Amino acid sequence: MLATARLVWEDRFRRRIGRGALDRGMTTSEYAVGTIAACAFAAVLYKVVTSGAVLSALQSLIKDALDAKF
Repeated sequence: MLATARLVWEDRFRRRIGRGALDRGMTTSEYAVGTIAACAFAAVLYKVVTSGAVLSALQSLIKDALDAKF
């Protein structure tokens, strides 16, 4: 009886491994990688927006918008 229960348990365990049921920590690592990628993208975007060329273009755009005649 005990041997039969063990075989049933081992069969269920093998099926779960085959379906990937033991990858419970995978979502946490995916969130971590996604967060790091988002921070890196934000840092690059910040550098681009605060560069001299983009700053002068934005200032010119705002100046032209404020000087517009209605």
